[in-house]
Amino acid sequence: MSEFKNRVFGCAIVKAINSNYNADFSGQPRTLPNGVVYATDKAYKYTVKNYLKDVSSNEKIFYFKSLNANLNPISLDETYKKHFGDYPKGTGKEKDKIVKTEVAKNLLSCLDIRLFGATFAGETNISIHGSVQVNHGVNIWKENNIYSEQITSPFANKSDDPGAEKGMTTIGRQSKLEEGHYLHHFSINPKNLIDVTALAGEEARELSEDDILKLKEAMSRGVTWYDSASKAGSENEMLVWVQLNENSKIVLPNFTTLIKLEDEKNAGKYVYDFADLTTELTKFSDEIEFVEIYNNKQTVSLKNIPKNTKEYDL
Repeated sequence: MSEFKNRVFGCAIVKAINSNYNADFSGQPRTLPNGVVYATDKAYKYTVKNYLKDVSSNEKIFYFKSLNANLNPISLDETYKKHFGDYPKGTGKEKDKIVKTEVAKNLLSCLDIRLFGATFAGETNISIHGSVQVNHGVNIWKENNIYSEQITSPFANKSDDPGAEKGMTTIGRQSKLEEGHYLHHFSINPKNLIDVTALAGEEARELSEDDILKLKEAMSRGVTWYDSASKAGSENEMLVWVQLNENSKIVLPNFTTLIKLEDEKNAGKYVYDFADLTTELTKFSDEIEFVEIYNNKQTVSLKNIPKNTKEYDL
């Protein structure tokens, strides 16, 4: 597998219609202090890892909930042992010491850790700076309309009196966002793994071209693939991928302010204006290997996209 060496900047846009893409612990869509709806990076990365787990069955996905025989979540150390067996120990005077370089090598065999890194705090502690960094997603649609509705369960609540019966079933609430278009900015820097792969030895896996192909597919399909009751109505709308030349050292700004979603549709399609992003990329045209945009052409129209951009339908 050839090593991936280029840096990448981009964004993923998630459309949510009458949906709750990322709820807080009260069940409400998350909001910033100014009322704008947002989603955490964890929500988006979860859908990416879930897609990779389901579709790339030959890859290990470490940071994903696993259950024991009693249907309870297993611990971090139990997850490690599930994938790799007992922790590697030294020999001689070091026989009781865990060999951290071996643990690091094992962790790097997991695709999600090569991509997103790890803060591993089990029987030993290891920190791996991930190649892929994802920002919180901010709603760039003109409105942030959240509504709640009452729902009922077919079952009664448990009574404080074991012998008593409840006269009514349980009543609850669910909250949804009427419409949102969450923009997650992201960056990829394979050099983030250099130090840990060097310490873990020659057999440690680096970020590969194949890893990137799988990541790109998961980033453009993962939300649509993960269709839960609360996330029904949330789907991938667009992926923008700006790949720099291998030796480029430029740093691009956050795409959240560079891509505009117009307030009104055109012929039933959402209109995204790339004028600000195109202006920014034109400054560094010699440093950019290519620009790709994956979008739903049935519902999306693009304006002022960078020259020579490759467009693909989701």
